[in-house]
Amino acid sequence: MVHRDEILKPVWHAFAALDVDRTGKVSKSQLKVLSQNLCTVLKIPHKTSDLEEHFKDDDEGPVSTQGYMPYLNRFILDKVQGNFDFMELNRMCWTLCSRKKANFSMLISDNDAFKVWCIFNFLSEEHYPLVIVIEEIEYFLRKLIEAIGSDWNEGRFVDYKAQLSAKKNCLRVWELIELVGMSYFTKGMERQTISMGINEVFQELILNILKQGYMTKKGHKRKNWTERWFELRPDSLSYYESEDLLEQKGYILLDRHCSVESLPEKDGKKNLFIVKSAEKSLEISAPDKKKRQEWIQAVQDCINRLRHGLSAPHREARQRRKELRSRLQAEQDQIEGRMKELQLANERKQSQLEAMRKNLEEAAARAAMEEQRRIRTQADLQNRYRMDLEREKMVRMQMEEQMVQKSSEMEQYLQRMQELEDMYRRLEEALEEERQSRQDEEALRKLQARLLEEEVSKRAELEQSHLQQQLAMSQTQMEKEQLENQRLEQERTLQAAMMQLESLERQRQGALEQYEEVTKKLEQATNKTRSWKDKVARHEGLIRLIQPGNKCPQKMTNWGAAAFTETELKVRERSWQENKNKPGNAL
Repeated sequence: MVHRDEILKPVWHAFAALDVDRTGKVSKSQLKVLSQNLCTVLKIPHKTSDLEEHFKDDDEGPVSTQGYMPYLNRFILDKVQGNFDFMELNRMCWTLCSRKKANFSMLISDNDAFKVWCIFNFLSEEHYPLVIVIEEIEYFLRKLIEAIGSDWNEGRFVDYKAQLSAKKNCLRVWELIELVGMSYFTKGMERQTISMGINEVFQELILNILKQGYMTKKGHKRKNWTERWFELRPDSLSYYESEDLLEQKGYILLDRHCSVESLPEKDGKKNLFIVKSAEKSLEISAPDKKKRQEWIQAVQDCINRLRHGLSAPHREARQRRKELRSRLQAEQDQIEGRMKELQLANERKQSQLEAMRKNLEEAAARAAMEEQRRIRTQADLQNRYRMDLEREKMVRMQMEEQMVQKSSEMEQYLQRMQELEDMYRRLEEALEEERQSRQDEEALRKLQARLLEEEVSKRAELEQSHLQQQLAMSQTQMEKEQLENQRLEQERTLQAAMMQLESLERQRQGALEQYEEVTKKLEQATNKTRSWKDKVARHEGLIRLIQPGNKCPQKMTNWGAAAFTETELKVRERSWQENKNKPGNAL
């Protein structure tokens, strides 16, 4: 429903148009005509007697606006039901007030001037005479420039705002129309482009058209798809035959229970969405995905506003701007009141200061002496502070030098720690190599011991065969041939054993060579470990190594190094000597 203040604004323009002499008074006959037209447009019954009754005590001459306003409120506005066409009211009032500006030179059409007039009434302040403040002017001009598709020129508006400050930062309706008509902010634009921009802003702010455009809808009966012109308002979605709005084909009322959602592709139609209400539903196909998302978002925003009891976005924005200006005005009034209080307090202070000035003049002589003493004291303090400052500067320089020295020491320490870590890592690698060499040496020792055991067993067998051969030769001559044959066979066996012994000797020699190689590797690893130990010892002894114990001198025999202990070697030498000294062992 249209608010009473919005109805009063065009009526005020009509009344001001009837006030030709600008005295604030209009003849009764003109008021009768105005009242009759208002009642006709607002669709309420009109009684001429009510106007006569209201002005019965003022029957001579014109009547003031203050006298007409109570009649307007009581007999007209209080009876408004909301079933009238607000745009018809605007047209009627525009017809009355535009006559006196018929010779008004503009670059826009009369219809565009009417739309700017309606926008002025919507954005103007609610006190009379009606004016539009600079914040609303900027809002309207930004909307217009955005609708035209141009860029906002902030510098030009700042210059215009500076010029407008002489008019208390506000414009009357015809000044705003002139501002738009003279293309001050739309220079270089075609007249048709400006007209389209004005129409777009008019539709949003006055007609409450939030979104419009061509889309295809699905029929309810024949289920065919037809292109229609859609218009979205805060509480309805209407569609027409075309954008000239001559024939409305249908509409759907929006409420808090409505919903909107996208649909998958069907019937060869893409970019589908549906608007559902309690009474009906509309299946619509948008031109593209972007348009579909924009329409879904716009319809959903209207439904959400209805659910929360909110009005149209531009009306809410206007209300917020008004509240902000009200707060700023209240703060400014408070500041002005505070300034007046401060001014009164300042006057009182001035009188007190005048009295104090005399006292100060009397104390000036005393103050001069005190000042001289203070100057001397201040000079002493300055000298003392200067010395303290120089001393502090020297201390600071020393501290900075110490800090530089400490920083260099820290860098050296960190570098040395890095070197020690590298040395420790390399030492670990050398120890690992030494440990691997010792394992290889141990494996070679085990292999050599096994070969020596096999050689000893073969030698024992050979000695046993030799003893048996000697024993057989000493028995009888008859058995000599047999023993000779056995001896030959044993010699062959002995030859085979000797060949096997030579093979074992060669294996033992290879094992000795491998052992020597491992020993060399072990010595190299030991030398490397000893060199790293020396390096670590030179670096303050941070790492201590555990060294292997000293080895006893090894005995070298024909079975290899360290094959027998000294005791075992003595026992074997004694056994060989005894066998050698026995008779019959000439072999």
